[in-house]
Order: sequence, then structure tokens, then C-alpha cells
Amino acid sequence: MNRRNFLGMCAAALVGLALVTSMSSCGGQASTPAAKPVDGKPNSNFGGVHMGAITYSWRDMPGGLENLIKYCKDANVSNLELMGNDLETALGAPENPQSAIFSAAFARLDEDARSKVRSQPGGIASILTDEEKKQMSDYNEALANFRKNMDWNKVEEVRKRFEAEGISIHIVKTQPGASSSDEEIEYAFKLAKAMGAKGVTAEMSIDNAKRCAPFAEKYDMYYCMHNHFQYATPEFEAGPDEVLAVSPNVMLNFDFGHYYGSTGKNPCDFIEKYHDRIFSMHTKDKTGPDAQTPNENQVWGQGQTPLDDVLKLVQSKYPQIYCDAELEYQIAPWSNSVKEVATCMKYARSVLE
Repeated sequence: MNRRNFLGMCAAALVGLALVTSMSSCGGQASTPAAKPVDGKPNSNFGGVHMGAITYSWRDMPGGLENLIKYCKDANVSNLELMGNDLETALGAPENPQSAIFSAAFARLDEDARSKVRSQPGGIASILTDEEKKQMSDYNEALANFRKNMDWNKVEEVRKRFEAEGISIHIVKTQPGASSSDEEIEYAFKLAKAMGAKGVTAEMSIDNAKRCAPFAEKYDMYYCMHNHFQYATPEFEAGPDEVLAVSPNVMLNFDFGHYYGSTGKNPCDFIEKYHDRIFSMHTKDKTGPDAQTPNENQVWGQGQTPLDDVLKLVQSKYPQIYCDAELEYQIAPWSNSVKEVATCMKYARSVLE
């Protein structure tokens, strides 16, 4: 066989393989497009599962109410875990200078100095100039005044704007915790309730749960404990039972990607055990702890997390659990976070419908 014939046969084989792959993906059917919005409204409820996204996924995009609504429409997201800073921006809060200040401070350092700063107490905040510290102090004071004098009629207007577009908000992530004042915790639950949400999210810890559970009970809401690597530590290696025992209003905002990436355990087993205490889940794909590049975020379907199995388990047995895409994998230069969340929604639909 000469070189030309060989290459021709290879090309034909690749074309055939591509056709077979496109038809055999998603359980033997052609790839499923995202559900089309109805009357211009997004719809990410697939096969009885409430798929959605956390607005942190769009952290690289411009903020503001109209932008958030546009992102939901473009990505076909009808259920939101709304970041507190995104909501407050939509409500007219003062602009947070932290990102610009920290970036400028970091740029002043060489690579060795950056490594040292990352590991020292206070992190990058410890190397801010007096002027930068004053800017942050002024901002914190302005934000406190904004919250104290919140226009609750405007909160209602923002909620109605989301509702008019068919977008439901089930969590507002304001992250009150053990070190928060009564006023700060009260504000967090009041704000979330005014937005029609059922839960407030914060990092999982016993101290956080004990501090904030009474406020969750007062407002008849959930205080949802989010995990990063806690389940790989001695405190929570056996599970979240001690946290959940604090109050029936303490629930889980279970990040099964972080769970799998840090422990290597099958999240389906965890969901089966704690399904009645999981309010929502962060949905993602990662490598496991024993991979060549461990615990690394991946494009959905390209990692090792049993993502399909989790979605199908929720669909078959626990459809009350919200499944929110949290976009953390590296985005290609020709794409953006809104397009990638849309791709995640298409992937979820292909599994669930």
C-alpha cells in the first residue's frame, strides 16, 4: 500500500468514526441541544431535575441586574444560586475595589515573594500600602452603610424582575458565619428571604452552624453548609453528622466535585445517605486525588467524577435537590463563561432527557 492510499483510507476511517461517535453519544442518540427558552424565558429543568448555576460562574463578566438576566437567558439557566455580591451590585452597592487593589499589590512582587505572601498570615492583605488599606476601609464603611439603609422596595423590584424572566432564586450566598455580628447575620437571612430564596450558604464548620442556625430557624430558612476539602480532614472524614445535628434548619450545599476530588469517594454513596439533608449541590467534573494531576477541574464529561451517575440518581430518587453548575475549569480563549455554562446545561440535558 502506498502512502497516498494509506492516508486516504485513514481519512475515510476518521470520518466514519466521527459519524459513529456523534450518533452514539448520549446513550445512542444524536447530541441533544439545550432546551429552547419558552416565550424568551430560560428553562433548565431537565427530566424533572432542577438544573441551574451559581452566578460565581460568571465572575469574569460585567455585573449588574440586566447582565445577570442576559447571562441566564444566553446560557439557558432558570434556577440560580445568587452570589451576595452580585445581588448587592444589582441593588446599587458601592463598587468593591478589592480585586483591583489586590492585583496591583500582587504585581509589585516577584515570583518568590508571591509564594511567600501566599503562605504567610493575612496573605496578600498583609502587603497593602496605607493608601490601599484606607481604600478598603472606606469601602467596608460604605458597604455597611448601604446595608444598614437598604431600600427593601428595591429588593422586591429586583426579585420581581427575575421572576418576570422566569428565573427562580433558591439560594443567596452571603456567607454569614461564626465571626459575623447579629446585624450581619440578620441582614443575610432577611435579604435572601426578600429575594424569594429558601437558603443562605456559608462554609461548613461546627462554629458557623451553631452561630447562625438560630437565625435560620427564626426566618424559617435553611443555613446551607458548603464544602471544599472538609471531607478529607479528620473533623469531617466520617461525615457531616455533627453539623447537621445542630438544627433541622442546617442543610448541605454539597459540592460533589470537591468531595470526589479530595477524597476519591463516590458521591452517589454520600447522596444516598444524606439526601434528606442536601438542599442543593454544586455540579462539576474533576480528576480524583490519585490522578496524575489530582483534584483538577475538567470540562464536563472529561474528568473522573461520576457526573452522569449523580445526575441520574437525583433524577430517579431525589429530584428535590437543586443541581447548580459551578464553572471552574479553564476556559478556552475563543469562549467565555456564559457559553461554557450553556454547554454544561446542554450536557445535563443530554444525560437527563
